[in-house]
Amino acid sequence: MKAIQHESDGTLWTIDPVHTTIAFGVRHLMVTTVRGVFDGVSGTVRYDAAAPEATEVKIEIAAGSINTRAPQRDAHLRSADFFDAEQFPLITFQSTRVRSTGQDSLEVAGLLTMRGVTREIVLVVSELANVSADFNGQPRLGGSATAMVKRSDFGMTFNKLLDAGGLAIADEVSLQVDVSLQKAGVHAAA
Repeated sequence: MKAIQHESDGTLWTIDPVHTTIAFGVRHLMVTTVRGVFDGVSGTVRYDAAAPEATEVKIEIAAGSINTRAPQRDAHLRSADFFDAEQFPLITFQSTRVRSTGQDSLEVAGLLTMRGVTREIVLVVSELANVSADFNGQPRLGGSATAMVKRSDFGMTFNKLLDAGGLAIADEVSLQVDVSLQKAGVHAAA
């Protein structure tokens, strides 16, 4: 990718779902971390490098698009024990405030809604790429962010007590967001 000389000027960008990953990890049986992704993501970002505090982020995730590479587990995660994807098909994030924390980093606070419950979370954006041209010469912008959430804050309390003590599924869930953005109206190429 070659760099484009100008910076973003408050342009509206859309999430390229083909090149974006919304991933999570949760401790399982106190021995390993199970990871998964959501395959259905869309949204917009309004960003101006000269005024990062004016950034606006809107993301929608299809709860039923959860993929942990285990069909039986995915079906359980879609059920009322966890995401209840039939009753609450969308997970949403809407930014409420943004703070620059460095040249290529931000904190994006916003409202995360899952299962009809809304809580504030903070996305720590640690890698914010400059605007670059893709293989078709179209402008791209990207970034990577992390956050921690408690699933119990969203009504996901299903668990089992282990014979040796402790719980089968941790309450804390790590989120990893790697997003590729394209100017609104431009379609992604594979």
